[in-house]
Formats: sequence, C-alpha cells, structure tokens
Amino acid sequence: MKTRIITGLVGLVIVIGWLFSMYTPIFAVVLALVAAIGVYEMIKAFEVKNLVFRILCIAVAALIPLYFDYKSGLNIPLFPVITAVVIISLIIMVLDFENLKFEQVASSLAASVFVPSALSCVILFRDVYITSPDTYKKTDGIFFLLFAFFCCWLSDTFAFFTGKFFGKHKLAPVISPKKTIEGAIGGIVCTAILNVVLFLVFKYNFDLSAEIGLITVIISSVVLSVISIFGDLAASTVKRHHGIKDFGNILPGHGGVMDRFDSSCFVFPVLYSIITVINAI
Repeated sequence: MKTRIITGLVGLVIVIGWLFSMYTPIFAVVLALVAAIGVYEMIKAFEVKNLVFRILCIAVAALIPLYFDYKSGLNIPLFPVITAVVIISLIIMVLDFENLKFEQVASSLAASVFVPSALSCVILFRDVYITSPDTYKKTDGIFFLLFAFFCCWLSDTFAFFTGKFFGKHKLAPVISPKKTIEGAIGGIVCTAILNVVLFLVFKYNFDLSAEIGLITVIISSVVLSVISIFGDLAASTVKRHHGIKDFGNILPGHGGVMDRFDSSCFVFPVLYSIITVINAI
C-alpha cells in the first residue's frame, strides 16, 4: 500500500510537469515513449521472441504519437505505410515460422496501433480548438484533457479505496478478485463529483464553451468511469489468458505502463468520440 501511494504521488508530479509541456515538442515525445514501453510490455506478454518484429512494433508505437502531433505539417499517405508494415510483418513471420505465430503477429500489430492511437487522443484534446474553432476554445482542450485523466485515474483510485473499506461483493472474481461492486460504485460517484468541481472551476474561471454543460459532464463522467472499469477488466483478462500478474514492473506497486494506462486506452477514444458528436450536433 505504502509503495503504491508513493509511486502514485511521484507519478502525479511527473504528469503535472508533463502537462506544462503541452504546447512543446516534449509533450508528444513523452507520449511516444510511454506508448513504446506499453507496446513492449504487451508483445512481451504475447511471448514474441523475434527481435526484428519486436523492434518494428515498438517503432510503430513510438511514431504514431509523433504523427498525431505533426500531421498538419506532414504529407505522408497512411495507407502505403500501413500496407508496408503489415507485409513486412508477414515476411518476418514466414522467415521465422517456427517461432513466430500468426496470432502473435496479429495481436502485436493490433496493440502497436491501438495503444498509441488511443493515448494520442490527448493531443486531439489539446488541439480541439484548432480542429473545431467554431465550437471549442483553447481552454476547452485543457478541460477535456484533465477530464479524461480524472475519469481514468480518479475512478480507479476511488474504486480501490472504497472497495478496500466497504467492498463485500466481488465484481469479477475470476478476472480480478480484488475488485468489488461497492468499489466500482464508489469510484463512479466520487469521480462524477470531482468532475463537476472541475467543470465549475473551468466554467467560472476559464470561460468554457456553452456546448460543455453540467448534465453532459455528469453523464459523460458516469459513462467513462464505467468504460474505465471494463477497460481495466479487459486488460486483466489479457493478463489471465497469458498467465501473468502484471504487464511490467517499471512502476512499483502498480506494475507496468499498461497496468496504469490500460483503462486510458478505452476512455480517451470514447471521450474524443463524444467531443466530435457534440461538435457535429
């Protein structure tokens, strides 16, 4: 418990420092590093031994956040790039058919695209005032970014402590024995309350756009907290299938990068989908 709390506090300080680099190249570089480590942990869980293929997947994961950050200045067609990556992967599989299975190739490629693309939504949150200038302001992007992290990390934190003190009924005993229904409810409710506070702070101090209303914030908070829980359970299912407790050990008390960002890979894309729907309406 002590190690978990200390790691969480240190991580919070690092994240706050990272957020201050939001409009610098450091923002995307750090995100690329996190994505690369996360994908490395996943392909390790998939027991991929081929070094060339592992490097290819990690490189793809690291480049995607940089592409999201600099795509406006790039003129690179994605279809030929994706095709090349898939073909190279299949060639590697054929050359190393005794050690590299198709299931490993498919899972690793999916992870190397999905994980960094999902995490890169923070760049899309930041730039929402550029992509939708008629609907959103610069401060809206900062709100969305903080709101996303609140829905992921606060939901998990409150669920952990609520479940520890009040949990009696198991949520998914086979997949994740420590999670409880009471903890899940506590996480959802507490996160919604703090997201309302976050909304009020931004509304009355930073002039949020009228499209971002209190009811929308509450409903989105509940939905995203539920998705966060199922995202965490989905990651736990992957770990169960591959017989591992954690994806890594880089974060003492928490496991690996993917153990910390597993729910983020689900929450971030859904939140960005909500944002685009609001803009379309």
